[in-house]
Amino acid sequence: MKKILLAGATGYLGSYILQELMKQGFLIRVLIRNRSKLKMTEADAVEIMEGEITRPGTILNCCDQVDTVISTVGITRQRDGLTYLDVDYQANLNLLREAQRSGVKKFIYVSVLHGQHLRKLKICEAKEKFVDELKSSGMAHCIIRPTGFFSDMSEYLNMARKGRIFLFGNGRAKMNPIHGADLAEVCVSAINSTITEIETGGPQLFTQTEIAGLAFNTLHKKVKITFLPIWLKKLILFILRSLTSSKTYGPVEFVLTVLTMDMIALVYGQHTLNEYFKGLAGLKILPK
Repeated sequence: MKKILLAGATGYLGSYILQELMKQGFLIRVLIRNRSKLKMTEADAVEIMEGEITRPGTILNCCDQVDTVISTVGITRQRDGLTYLDVDYQANLNLLREAQRSGVKKFIYVSVLHGQHLRKLKICEAKEKFVDELKSSGMAHCIIRPTGFFSDMSEYLNMARKGRIFLFGNGRAKMNPIHGADLAEVCVSAINSTITEIETGGPQLFTQTEIAGLAFNTLHKKVKITFLPIWLKKLILFILRSLTSSKTYGPVEFVLTVLTMDMIALVYGQHTLNEYFKGLAGLKILPK
């Protein structure tokens, strides 16, 4: 049985990947900063190594006797004084170097759909800089490129609760977001696959307007959408980039960019956005 090192096991996607690895019976080592963040059932089922992936001296030998590394390490909002380059690039590079030293056979990394074409965005710049390193490392690898997580869509529900959803542009940009559990299956399936890059999304395709409408319908509220002009988005980003650090404008520029472009990829999974919204709203979901 292959031994897998999972980095980022306590994050949104990482927690689902950990459950999928356990379900499929893999030998698992998790690299985490704080073991207390693992559930008791998880802690009892895996080998735990504590370390700061941004500090290479704390992760020495983490990949010994490991066949495959899966990394979901990255930050959406910068914290602890760390930048995207510190985490999304350098921390993953630290892990890659350890994997190479230990003779790991494969490295699976989760980036973002179209990331290679969005290098002007700070978060994508860092992710794709690491992707470049991974591709040139000579190690077997797979880059997972999801369209967007269901958890990212929760902001629509938050705005709907307040009575109005704001969208930039005409609301016709399309995407098929994916649930963490479904994406975890894709990541784990890559362990024994020869595919080097996977673009994937969920089973339903929506326009931004349709996602907004679904949020209102879930809450049984009247649909109220305000469409903001693209020039206003550009102005906001120009001001933020001019007056703030990447810590502030990085997350904003990413969200405002991807929500005004098509994010469509291979359909996968069973979880629906309607069920997810109902779960967040505390509504009963009838069994299928």
